Amino acid sequence: MAATVERGQDAAEAGGGHEASGGEALAAIGVTNPGTVHWNLATAKLVEAAVARGEARLAANGALAAETGAYTGRSPGDKFVVDHPAYHDRIWWGKVNQPLAPERFDALRARVAAYLQGRDLFVLDARVGADPAYGIGVRVVTEYAWHNHFARLLFRDPATGPRPGLRPDYTVIAAPGFLADPAIDGIKSETVVALDLERRLVIIAGTEYAGEIKKALFTVMNYLLPLQGVLPMHCSASMGGAGDVALFFGLSGTGKTTLSTDPTRRLIGDDEHGWSDRGVFNFEGGSYAKLINLSQQHEPLIWGAMRFGALMENVVLDPATRVPDYDDGSLTENTRGAYPLDYVGGVVAEGTGGHPAAIVLLTADAFGVLPPIAVLTPEQALYHFLSGYTSKLAGTERGLGDEPEATFSTCFGSPFLPLPPEVYARMLGERIARHGSRCYLVNTGWTGGPYGVGRRMSLDHTRAMVRAAIAGELEGVERVTDSIFGLHVPTRCPGVPAEILQPRRTWRDGAAYDRTARELARQFAANFAQFAGQVPEGVREAGPRAS
Repeated sequence: MAATVERGQDAAEAGGGHEASGGEALAAIGVTNPGTVHWNLATAKLVEAAVARGEARLAANGALAAETGAYTGRSPGDKFVVDHPAYHDRIWWGKVNQPLAPERFDALRARVAAYLQGRDLFVLDARVGADPAYGIGVRVVTEYAWHNHFARLLFRDPATGPRPGLRPDYTVIAAPGFLADPAIDGIKSETVVALDLERRLVIIAGTEYAGEIKKALFTVMNYLLPLQGVLPMHCSASMGGAGDVALFFGLSGTGKTTLSTDPTRRLIGDDEHGWSDRGVFNFEGGSYAKLINLSQQHEPLIWGAMRFGALMENVVLDPATRVPDYDDGSLTENTRGAYPLDYVGGVVAEGTGGHPAAIVLLTADAFGVLPPIAVLTPEQALYHFLSGYTSKLAGTERGLGDEPEATFSTCFGSPFLPLPPEVYARMLGERIARHGSRCYLVNTGWTGGPYGVGRRMSLDHTRAMVRAAIAGELEGVERVTDSIFGLHVPTRCPGVPAEILQPRRTWRDGAAYDRTARELARQFAANFAQFAGQVPEGVREAGPRAS
Protein backbone atom coordinates (compact mmCIF):
# COMPACT_ATOMS: atom_id res chain seq x y z
CA MET A 1 0.00 0.00 0.00
CA ALA A 2 1.47 3.36 -0.99
CA ALA A 3 1.63 5.97 1.74
CA THR A 4 -0.37 9.15 1.40
CA VAL A 5 0.33 12.51 2.95
CA GLU A 6 -2.26 14.90 4.35
CA ARG A 7 -0.92 18.43 4.26
CA GLY A 8 -1.79 20.96 6.91
CA GLN A 9 -2.05 23.64 4.17
CA ASP A 10 -0.88 24.22 0.64
CA ALA A 11 2.81 23.59 0.07
CA ALA A 12 3.25 27.15 -1.16
CA GLU A 13 2.05 28.50 2.20
CA ALA A 14 4.36 26.14 4.06
CA GLY A 15 7.40 27.38 2.21
CA GLY A 16 7.08 25.85 -1.24
CA GLY A 17 8.38 22.62 -2.65
CA HIS A 18 7.01 19.12 -2.50
CA GLU A 19 7.77 16.22 -0.20
CA ALA A 20 7.51 12.97 -2.17
CA SER A 21 5.67 10.82 0.36
CA GLY A 22 5.23 10.12 4.03
CA GLY A 23 6.84 6.72 3.53
CA GLU A 24 10.04 8.17 2.12
CA ALA A 25 10.26 10.80 4.85
CA LEU A 26 9.84 8.19 7.60
CA ALA A 27 12.15 5.61 6.07
CA ALA A 28 15.01 6.95 8.21
CA ILE A 29 13.31 5.51 11.28
CA GLY A 30 12.41 2.25 9.55
CA VAL A 31 8.75 3.00 8.78
CA THR A 32 8.66 2.30 5.05
CA ASN A 33 4.97 1.54 4.50
CA PRO A 34 2.73 3.64 6.75
CA GLY A 35 -0.89 4.49 6.10
CA THR A 36 -1.86 8.14 5.75
CA VAL A 37 0.79 10.47 7.11
CA HIS A 38 -0.79 13.59 8.62
CA TRP A 39 2.02 16.11 8.37
CA ASN A 40 2.14 19.19 10.61
CA LEU A 41 -1.62 19.53 10.92
CA ALA A 42 -2.99 22.75 12.37
CA THR A 43 -4.52 22.68 15.84
CA ALA A 44 -8.16 22.54 14.69
CA LYS A 45 -7.47 19.59 12.38
CA LEU A 46 -5.66 17.68 15.12
CA VAL A 47 -8.55 18.28 17.51
CA GLU A 48 -10.99 17.08 14.84
CA ALA A 49 -8.91 13.98 14.21
CA ALA A 50 -8.59 13.12 17.90
CA VAL A 51 -12.35 13.34 18.40
CA ALA A 52 -13.20 11.49 15.18
CA ARG A 53 -10.81 8.66 16.05
CA GLY A 54 -12.29 8.31 19.55
CA GLU A 55 -9.06 9.30 21.26
CA ALA A 56 -10.48 12.27 23.18
CA ARG A 57 -13.57 14.42 23.77
CA LEU A 58 -14.35 18.11 23.70
CA ALA A 59 -14.98 19.58 27.15
CA ALA A 60 -17.53 22.32 27.81
CA ASN A 61 -14.75 24.91 28.04
CA GLY A 62 -13.61 24.01 24.50
CA ALA A 63 -10.44 22.16 25.50
CA LEU A 64 -9.69 18.67 24.21
CA ALA A 65 -9.94 16.13 27.05
CA ALA A 66 -7.97 12.89 26.91
CA GLU A 67 -7.43 10.05 29.36
CA THR A 68 -4.14 8.18 29.56
CA GLY A 69 -5.32 4.83 30.93
CA ALA A 70 -3.15 2.92 33.35
CA TYR A 71 -0.23 5.34 33.08
CA THR A 72 -1.22 8.70 34.53
CA GLY A 73 2.35 9.81 35.21
CA ARG A 74 5.88 9.19 34.09
CA SER A 75 7.40 5.73 34.38
CA PRO A 76 11.02 6.53 35.38
CA GLY A 77 11.90 2.91 36.05
CA ASP A 78 11.37 2.17 32.35
CA LYS A 79 13.81 4.76 31.01
CA PHE A 80 16.96 3.58 29.20
CA VAL A 81 19.93 5.22 27.49
CA VAL A 82 21.63 3.34 24.68
CA ASP A 83 25.18 2.59 25.80
CA HIS A 84 27.49 3.80 23.03
CA PRO A 85 31.29 4.02 23.47
CA ALA A 86 31.18 7.60 22.12
CA TYR A 87 29.55 8.88 25.29
CA HIS A 88 29.71 6.00 27.78
CA ASP A 89 32.09 7.79 30.16
CA ARG A 90 29.93 10.93 30.30
CA ILE A 91 26.66 9.34 31.40
CA TRP A 92 25.46 9.18 35.01
CA TRP A 93 24.66 5.47 34.89
CA GLY A 94 22.47 3.85 37.50
CA LYS A 95 18.85 3.95 38.56
CA VAL A 96 18.12 7.07 36.50
CA ASN A 97 19.97 6.16 33.31
CA GLN A 98 19.81 2.41 32.74
CA PRO A 99 22.05 1.12 29.94
CA LEU A 100 20.57 -0.55 26.88
CA ALA A 101 22.85 -2.33 24.43
CA PRO A 102 22.83 -0.84 20.89
CA GLU A 103 21.76 -4.15 19.38
CA ARG A 104 18.80 -4.30 21.78
CA PHE A 105 17.76 -0.81 20.73
CA ASP A 106 18.07 -1.71 17.06
CA ALA A 107 15.83 -4.72 17.57
CA LEU A 108 13.32 -2.63 19.51
CA ARG A 109 13.29 0.02 16.78
CA ALA A 110 12.66 -2.64 14.15
CA ARG A 111 9.77 -4.09 16.17
CA VAL A 112 8.20 -0.66 16.72
CA ALA A 113 8.63 0.16 13.02
CA ALA A 114 6.93 -3.09 12.07
CA TYR A 115 4.05 -2.25 14.41
CA LEU A 116 3.62 1.14 12.73
CA GLN A 117 3.54 -0.23 9.17
CA GLY A 118 0.17 0.45 7.57
CA ARG A 119 -0.96 2.70 10.44
CA ASP A 120 -1.96 6.32 10.05
CA LEU A 121 0.66 8.53 11.64
CA PHE A 122 0.87 12.14 12.79
CA VAL A 123 4.12 14.04 12.35
CA LEU A 124 5.20 17.38 13.82
CA ASP A 125 8.30 19.37 12.96
CA ALA A 126 9.22 21.95 15.60
CA ARG A 127 12.08 23.26 17.70
CA VAL A 128 13.23 23.01 21.31
CA GLY A 129 15.09 26.04 22.64
CA ALA A 130 14.30 29.73 22.04
CA ASP A 131 17.93 30.74 21.56
CA PRO A 132 18.82 29.87 17.95
CA ALA A 133 22.42 29.29 18.93
CA TYR A 134 21.47 26.39 21.18
CA GLY A 135 18.04 25.14 20.03
CA ILE A 136 17.48 21.89 18.14
CA GLY A 137 15.05 20.83 15.44
CA VAL A 138 12.81 17.93 16.44
CA ARG A 139 10.43 15.63 14.58
CA VAL A 140 7.72 13.97 16.67
CA VAL A 141 6.03 10.94 15.08
CA THR A 142 2.93 9.81 16.95
CA GLU A 143 0.36 7.07 16.68
CA TYR A 144 -2.30 9.29 18.29
CA ALA A 145 -3.57 12.62 16.99
CA TRP A 146 -3.85 14.01 20.52
CA HIS A 147 -0.21 13.21 21.25
CA ASN A 148 0.74 15.25 18.18
CA HIS A 149 -1.54 18.02 19.42
CA PHE A 150 0.30 17.90 22.76
CA ALA A 151 3.67 18.23 21.02
CA ARG A 152 2.37 21.10 18.90
CA LEU A 153 1.33 22.94 22.06
CA LEU A 154 4.55 22.31 23.96
CA PHE A 155 7.34 22.82 21.44
CA ARG A 156 8.42 25.99 19.69
CA ASP A 157 7.79 27.17 16.14
CA PRO A 158 5.60 24.23 15.09
CA ALA A 159 5.42 23.88 11.32
CA THR A 160 2.25 23.77 9.25
CA GLY A 161 2.35 21.59 6.15
CA PRO A 162 5.22 19.38 4.91
CA ARG A 163 8.71 20.77 5.21
CA PRO A 164 10.73 19.72 2.14
CA GLY A 165 14.22 18.51 2.78
CA LEU A 166 14.04 19.04 6.54
CA ARG A 167 16.43 16.85 8.50
CA PRO A 168 15.63 17.04 12.24
CA ASP A 169 18.35 17.01 14.86
CA TYR A 170 16.32 14.53 16.95
CA THR A 171 13.32 12.32 16.24
CA VAL A 172 10.82 11.02 18.79
CA ILE A 173 8.55 8.06 18.06
CA ALA A 174 5.53 7.72 20.38
CA ALA A 175 3.75 4.37 19.89
CA PRO A 176 1.55 3.76 22.95
CA GLY A 177 -0.15 0.77 21.37
CA PHE A 178 3.12 -1.14 21.07
CA LEU A 179 3.75 -3.22 24.17
CA ALA A 180 7.37 -4.11 24.76
CA ASP A 181 8.41 -7.58 25.86
CA PRO A 182 11.09 -7.71 28.59
CA ALA A 183 12.26 -11.15 27.41
CA ILE A 184 12.78 -9.90 23.86
CA ASP A 185 13.68 -6.26 24.34
CA GLY A 186 15.89 -6.47 27.43
CA ILE A 187 13.84 -4.00 29.42
CA LYS A 188 11.63 -4.25 32.52
CA SER A 189 7.99 -4.01 31.45
CA GLU A 190 5.65 -3.39 28.55
CA THR A 191 6.61 0.30 28.76
CA VAL A 192 9.89 1.70 27.50
CA VAL A 193 11.44 5.14 27.02
CA ALA A 194 14.74 4.61 25.19
CA LEU A 195 17.14 7.38 24.12
CA ASP A 196 19.87 6.84 21.55
CA LEU A 197 21.96 10.00 21.94
CA GLU A 198 24.39 8.90 19.24
CA ARG A 199 21.79 8.30 16.53
CA ARG A 200 19.50 11.00 17.90
CA LEU A 201 16.39 8.90 18.20
CA VAL A 202 13.93 8.44 21.07
CA ILE A 203 11.39 5.61 21.29
CA ILE A 204 8.42 5.83 23.68
CA ALA A 205 6.13 2.80 23.75
CA GLY A 206 3.52 1.19 25.97
CA THR A 207 2.34 4.39 27.69
CA GLU A 208 -0.24 7.02 26.72
CA TYR A 209 1.08 9.62 29.17
CA ALA A 210 2.06 12.54 26.93
CA GLY A 211 4.50 14.01 29.44
CA GLU A 212 7.03 11.34 28.44
CA ILE A 213 7.43 13.12 25.08
CA LYS A 214 8.43 16.47 26.53
CA LYS A 215 10.62 15.01 29.27
CA ALA A 216 12.51 12.83 26.81
CA LEU A 217 13.53 15.92 24.87
CA PHE A 218 14.35 17.71 28.14
CA THR A 219 16.76 14.86 28.85
CA VAL A 220 18.30 15.37 25.42
CA MET A 221 18.84 19.07 26.15
CA ASN A 222 20.32 18.19 29.55
CA TYR A 223 22.90 16.15 27.67
CA LEU A 224 23.68 18.55 24.82
CA LEU A 225 23.82 21.96 26.50
CA PRO A 226 26.52 21.43 29.17
CA LEU A 227 28.83 20.29 26.36
CA GLN A 228 28.29 23.78 24.90
CA GLY A 229 28.82 25.62 28.19
CA VAL A 230 25.11 26.18 28.82
CA LEU A 231 23.30 25.19 32.03
CA PRO A 232 19.97 23.38 31.42
CA MET A 233 17.48 23.84 34.26
CA HIS A 234 14.19 22.34 35.42
CA CYS A 235 12.71 25.70 36.33
CA SER A 236 10.21 28.35 35.34
CA ALA A 237 11.22 31.93 34.60
CA SER A 238 9.52 35.31 34.66
CA MET A 239 10.47 38.89 33.92
CA GLY A 240 9.52 42.11 35.72
CA GLY A 241 8.81 45.49 34.22
CA ALA A 242 12.44 46.54 34.59
CA GLY A 243 13.66 43.43 32.77
CA ASP A 244 14.60 41.65 36.01
CA VAL A 245 14.49 37.86 35.66
CA ALA A 246 13.55 35.35 38.36
CA LEU A 247 13.96 31.57 38.23
CA PHE A 248 11.77 29.06 40.08
CA PHE A 249 13.19 25.56 40.60
CA GLY A 250 10.89 22.81 41.82
CA LEU A 251 9.32 19.48 41.10
CA SER A 252 5.74 18.83 40.11
CA GLY A 253 3.26 20.14 42.66
CA THR A 254 5.57 22.69 44.29
CA GLY A 255 4.03 25.67 42.52
CA LYS A 256 6.53 26.33 39.74
CA THR A 257 3.90 27.09 37.11
CA THR A 258 1.48 28.83 39.46
CA LEU A 259 4.05 31.18 40.98
CA SER A 260 5.69 32.11 37.70
CA THR A 261 2.29 32.73 36.06
CA ASP A 262 1.90 36.05 37.87
CA PRO A 263 -0.22 38.90 36.48
CA THR A 264 2.38 41.40 37.74
CA ARG A 265 5.18 39.86 35.66
CA ARG A 266 5.72 38.47 32.16
CA LEU A 267 6.25 34.75 31.74
CA ILE A 268 9.34 33.52 29.92
CA GLY A 269 8.45 29.86 30.43
CA ASP A 270 7.08 27.48 33.03
CA ASP A 271 9.28 24.38 33.11
CA GLU A 272 12.55 24.11 31.18
CA HIS A 273 15.24 26.71 30.49
CA GLY A 274 18.87 27.17 29.61
CA TRP A 275 21.30 29.70 31.11
CA SER A 276 24.01 30.78 28.70
CA ASP A 277 26.50 33.62 28.72
CA ARG A 278 23.75 35.74 27.15
CA GLY A 279 21.09 35.00 29.76
CA VAL A 280 18.21 32.54 30.10
CA PHE A 281 16.04 31.06 27.35
CA ASN A 282 12.95 28.89 27.35
CA PHE A 283 13.02 25.43 25.75
CA GLU A 284 9.28 25.30 25.04
CA GLY A 285 6.45 27.24 23.47
CA GLY A 286 3.74 26.09 25.85
CA SER A 287 2.93 25.16 29.44
CA TYR A 288 2.04 21.82 31.02
CA ALA A 289 0.35 22.76 34.28
CA LYS A 290 -1.14 20.64 37.03
CA LEU A 291 -4.91 21.16 37.12
CA ILE A 292 -5.92 19.37 40.30
CA ASN A 293 -7.95 21.79 42.46
CA LEU A 294 -7.53 24.52 39.85
CA SER A 295 -9.27 27.66 41.07
CA GLN A 296 -10.45 30.58 38.99
CA GLN A 297 -9.92 32.81 42.03
CA HIS A 298 -6.34 31.78 42.78
CA GLU A 299 -5.10 30.80 39.31
CA PRO A 300 -7.13 32.92 36.88
CA LEU A 301 -4.59 32.82 34.07
CA ILE A 302 -4.34 29.03 33.96
CA TRP A 303 -8.12 28.74 34.38
CA GLY A 304 -8.63 31.02 31.39
CA ALA A 305 -6.11 29.06 29.32
CA MET A 306 -8.36 25.99 29.42
CA ARG A 307 -10.26 26.77 26.23
CA PHE A 308 -10.32 25.63 22.62
CA GLY A 309 -6.83 24.71 21.50
CA ALA A 310 -5.78 23.60 24.98
CA LEU A 311 -5.50 19.98 26.07
CA MET A 312 -6.55 18.42 29.39
CA GLU A 313 -5.26 15.06 30.63
CA ASN A 314 -7.26 12.88 33.03
CA VAL A 315 -9.61 15.67 34.10
CA VAL A 316 -13.01 14.24 35.00
CA LEU A 317 -15.89 15.70 32.98
CA ASP A 318 -19.54 15.83 33.98
CA PRO A 319 -21.14 13.09 31.84
CA ALA A 320 -24.08 15.29 30.84
CA THR A 321 -22.52 18.75 30.47
CA ARG A 322 -18.83 17.89 30.03
CA VAL A 323 -17.94 20.65 32.46
CA PRO A 324 -14.51 19.86 33.98
CA ASP A 325 -14.38 18.99 37.68
CA TYR A 326 -10.88 20.10 38.63
CA ASP A 327 -11.36 18.91 42.21
CA ASP A 328 -11.99 15.31 41.15
CA GLY A 329 -8.80 13.27 41.48
CA SER A 330 -10.44 9.88 40.95
CA LEU A 331 -8.42 9.21 37.79
CA THR A 332 -5.23 10.69 39.24
CA GLU A 333 -4.01 13.62 41.32
CA ASN A 334 -1.69 14.34 38.41
CA THR A 335 -4.32 15.96 36.17
CA ARG A 336 -2.67 18.16 33.56
CA GLY A 337 -3.36 20.95 31.11
CA ALA A 338 -1.26 21.86 28.08
CA TYR A 339 -1.66 25.22 26.37
CA PRO A 340 0.38 27.68 24.31
CA LEU A 341 2.14 30.37 26.33
CA ASP A 342 0.21 33.18 24.69
CA TYR A 343 -3.02 31.79 26.19
CA VAL A 344 -2.05 33.34 29.54
CA GLY A 345 -1.07 36.72 28.11
CA GLY A 346 1.82 38.81 29.37
CA VAL A 347 4.48 36.49 28.00
CA VAL A 348 7.93 37.23 26.66
CA ALA A 349 7.31 36.19 23.08
CA GLU A 350 11.00 35.75 22.32
CA GLY A 351 11.34 33.27 25.19
CA THR A 352 14.57 34.88 26.35
CA GLY A 353 15.72 37.10 29.20
CA GLY A 354 18.80 38.40 30.94
CA HIS A 355 20.71 36.88 33.82
CA PRO A 356 18.47 36.16 36.84
CA ALA A 357 18.50 38.57 39.74
CA ALA A 358 16.64 36.09 41.97
CA ILE A 359 16.60 32.30 42.19
CA VAL A 360 13.82 30.60 44.15
CA LEU A 361 14.08 26.94 45.16
CA LEU A 362 10.60 25.55 45.81
CA THR A 363 9.69 22.63 48.03
CA ALA A 364 6.42 21.19 49.30
CA ASP A 365 7.52 20.00 52.75
CA ALA A 366 5.14 17.28 53.95
CA PHE A 367 6.74 17.29 57.40
CA GLY A 368 5.75 20.91 57.95
CA VAL A 369 9.08 21.92 59.50
CA LEU A 370 10.78 24.06 56.84
CA PRO A 371 10.12 27.80 56.98
CA PRO A 372 7.85 29.30 54.33
CA ILE A 373 10.78 31.39 53.10
CA ALA A 374 14.49 31.59 53.87
CA VAL A 375 17.38 33.56 52.44
CA LEU A 376 20.15 31.25 51.22
CA THR A 377 23.88 31.74 51.01
CA PRO A 378 25.39 30.60 47.67
CA GLU A 379 26.67 27.46 49.43
CA GLN A 380 23.22 26.72 50.86
CA ALA A 381 21.68 27.26 47.44
CA LEU A 382 23.95 24.59 45.94
CA TYR A 383 23.29 22.22 48.86
CA HIS A 384 19.53 22.48 48.41
CA PHE A 385 19.82 22.40 44.61
CA LEU A 386 21.68 19.09 44.80
CA SER A 387 19.30 17.80 47.47
CA GLY A 388 16.11 18.68 45.59
CA TYR A 389 13.90 17.95 48.60
CA THR A 390 10.14 18.01 48.21
CA SER A 391 7.06 15.87 48.73
CA LYS A 392 6.29 13.73 45.71
CA LEU A 393 2.56 14.04 45.21
CA ALA A 394 0.30 11.13 44.33
CA GLY A 395 0.03 10.29 40.66
CA THR A 396 3.13 12.17 39.47
CA GLU A 397 4.84 8.84 38.84
CA ARG A 398 3.60 5.34 38.34
CA GLY A 399 3.33 3.30 41.53
CA LEU A 400 2.74 6.07 44.07
CA GLY A 401 -0.11 5.65 46.52
CA ASP A 402 -2.61 8.18 47.78
CA GLU A 403 -0.25 9.76 50.36
CA PRO A 404 2.54 12.21 49.48
CA GLU A 405 6.01 10.98 50.33
CA ALA A 406 9.15 12.91 51.15
CA THR A 407 11.74 12.54 48.44
CA PHE A 408 15.03 13.94 47.22
CA SER A 409 15.36 14.55 43.48
CA THR A 410 18.81 15.78 42.55
CA CYS A 411 18.85 19.24 40.95
CA PHE A 412 15.04 19.20 41.21
CA GLY A 413 14.94 16.82 38.27
CA SER A 414 17.09 13.71 38.66
CA PRO A 415 15.02 11.59 36.21
CA PHE A 416 16.13 13.93 33.42
CA LEU A 417 19.88 14.20 34.15
CA PRO A 418 22.06 12.16 31.79
CA LEU A 419 25.26 13.69 33.19
CA PRO A 420 26.54 13.49 36.80
CA PRO A 421 24.73 15.97 39.12
CA GLU A 422 27.90 17.79 40.12
CA VAL A 423 28.22 19.00 36.50
CA TYR A 424 24.98 20.97 36.80
CA ALA A 425 25.70 22.15 40.37
CA ARG A 426 29.13 23.46 39.43
CA MET A 427 27.68 25.38 36.50
CA LEU A 428 24.94 26.88 38.68
CA GLY A 429 27.46 27.93 41.34
CA GLU A 430 29.64 29.64 38.74
CA ARG A 431 26.68 31.61 37.43
CA ILE A 432 25.45 32.66 40.87
CA ALA A 433 28.92 33.96 41.69
CA ARG A 434 29.37 35.71 38.34
CA HIS A 435 26.00 37.47 38.27
CA GLY A 436 25.29 37.95 41.99
CA SER A 437 21.91 36.23 41.92
CA ARG A 438 20.00 36.31 45.24
CA CYS A 439 18.81 32.86 46.36
CA TYR A 440 15.80 31.77 48.44
CA LEU A 441 14.16 28.58 49.67
CA VAL A 442 10.35 28.71 49.63
CA ASN A 443 8.17 26.04 51.25
CA THR A 444 4.77 25.77 49.56
CA GLY A 445 3.93 22.67 51.63
CA TRP A 446 2.55 22.35 55.12
CA THR A 447 2.47 24.59 58.18
CA GLY A 448 1.26 23.95 61.74
CA GLY A 449 2.13 20.26 61.57
CA PRO A 450 2.87 17.47 59.08
CA TYR A 451 0.60 16.36 56.26
CA GLY A 452 -2.68 15.16 57.77
CA VAL A 453 -2.30 17.41 60.83
CA GLY A 454 -1.26 20.83 59.56
CA ARG A 455 -2.59 22.73 56.57
CA ARG A 456 -1.20 23.66 53.17
CA MET A 457 0.51 27.03 53.03
CA SER A 458 -1.75 29.85 51.85
CA LEU A 459 -1.10 30.61 48.17
CA ASP A 460 -1.74 34.30 48.83
CA HIS A 461 0.95 34.32 51.52
CA THR A 462 3.37 32.42 49.30
CA ARG A 463 2.80 34.87 46.46
CA ALA A 464 3.48 37.78 48.83
CA MET A 465 6.74 36.21 50.03
CA VAL A 466 7.92 35.45 46.51
CA ARG A 467 7.11 38.95 45.29
CA ALA A 468 8.99 40.47 48.23
CA ALA A 469 12.00 38.24 47.59
CA ILE A 470 12.13 39.02 43.87
CA ALA A 471 11.79 42.75 44.55
CA GLY A 472 14.69 42.65 47.02
CA GLU A 473 12.45 43.71 49.91
CA LEU A 474 13.90 41.05 52.24
CA GLU A 475 17.49 42.25 51.93
CA GLY A 476 17.45 44.61 54.91
CA VAL A 477 15.08 42.59 57.10
CA GLU A 478 16.28 41.08 60.37
CA ARG A 479 16.77 37.31 60.11
CA VAL A 480 16.79 34.45 62.59
CA THR A 481 19.04 31.46 61.93
CA ASP A 482 17.22 28.16 62.33
CA SER A 483 19.12 25.99 64.83
CA ILE A 484 18.50 22.73 62.94
CA PHE A 485 18.42 23.67 59.25
CA GLY A 486 20.80 26.65 59.44
CA LEU A 487 18.44 28.67 57.28
CA HIS A 488 18.24 32.45 57.56
CA VAL A 489 14.56 33.23 58.14
CA PRO A 490 13.26 36.81 57.89
CA THR A 491 11.28 38.03 60.88
CA ARG A 492 8.82 39.97 58.74
CA CYS A 493 7.56 40.09 55.18
CA PRO A 494 5.02 42.48 53.60
CA GLY A 495 1.55 40.95 53.44
CA VAL A 496 2.43 37.88 55.58
CA PRO A 497 1.58 37.31 59.27
CA ALA A 498 4.83 37.25 61.22
CA GLU A 499 3.83 34.17 63.23
CA ILE A 500 3.88 31.84 60.22
CA LEU A 501 7.44 32.75 59.26
CA GLN A 502 8.88 30.70 62.15
CA PRO A 503 7.50 27.16 61.63
CA ARG A 504 8.08 25.91 65.21
CA ARG A 505 5.68 28.57 66.51
CA THR A 506 2.88 27.22 64.29
CA TRP A 507 2.98 23.78 65.98
CA ARG A 508 1.00 23.09 69.13
CA ASP A 509 3.73 20.75 70.40
CA GLY A 510 7.21 22.28 70.14
CA ALA A 511 8.93 19.04 71.18
CA ALA A 512 7.15 17.18 68.38
CA TYR A 513 8.38 19.81 65.95
CA ASP A 514 11.96 19.33 67.16
CA ARG A 515 11.80 15.54 66.74
CA THR A 516 10.31 15.84 63.26
CA ALA A 517 12.79 18.50 62.17
CA ARG A 518 15.78 16.45 63.37
CA GLU A 519 14.47 13.40 61.55
CA LEU A 520 14.21 15.37 58.31
CA ALA A 521 17.69 16.77 58.92
CA ARG A 522 19.00 13.19 59.20
CA GLN A 523 17.35 12.35 55.89
CA PHE A 524 19.02 15.37 54.29
CA ALA A 525 22.42 14.26 55.59
CA ALA A 526 21.95 10.65 54.48
CA ASN A 527 20.92 11.73 51.01
CA PHE A 528 23.74 14.27 50.63
CA ALA A 529 26.42 11.73 51.51
CA GLN A 530 26.47 10.68 47.84
CA PHE A 531 27.81 14.13 46.88
CA ALA A 532 30.28 14.61 49.74
CA GLY A 533 33.34 13.84 47.64
CA GLN A 534 32.28 15.93 44.65
CA VAL A 535 31.54 19.35 46.21
CA PRO A 536 33.59 21.98 48.09
CA GLU A 537 33.66 21.89 51.89
CA GLY A 538 31.52 25.02 52.14
CA VAL A 539 28.68 23.28 50.29
CA ARG A 540 29.04 20.11 52.39
CA GLU A 541 28.75 22.16 55.57
CA ALA A 542 25.75 24.19 54.38
CA GLY A 543 23.15 21.57 55.24
CA PRO A 544 21.01 20.86 58.32
CA ARG A 545 22.33 19.60 61.65
CA ALA A 546 20.58 16.51 62.93
CA SER A 547 21.83 16.87 66.50
